[in-house]
Amino acid sequence: MESQISILIVDDVGTVRSFLHQTLTHLGIDNVREASTATQCVKACEERHFDIVFLDIELPDGDGKDLIARLSEIIPDVNVVMVSAHSTVENVKDAIERGAKGFVVKPFSPKKIAAMLKKFYPDLELA
Repeated sequence: MESQISILIVDDVGTVRSFLHQTLTHLGIDNVREASTATQCVKACEERHFDIVFLDIELPDGDGKDLIARLSEIIPDVNVVMVSAHSTVENVKDAIERGAKGFVVKPFSPKKIAAMLKKFYPDLELA
């Protein structure tokens, strides 16, 4: 099944990007790109429209929470989902206040990712 949803995964840890990419592929989402830095993330969003950006908070060249506003300027209807092992109430609250539409705690399960996709696209048929 070819989905029309485009997703950008932004995380500086390759294994995290790979696991999330594989999870999305298994769910039937084929339009997935990856970035490992804040700079690559902004560049990718300037080049192409993404429906969802899975964004790590701690990046080598910036804070993911600081990127939310910039991404919303570039792609006004983007759904930013923060992904972090640091799921403190303050982190979650701060990310949501800055415009994140969701928060996924590492380590995450494929079921959690599927639930997040369904939150944004209730009619989406997942594999």
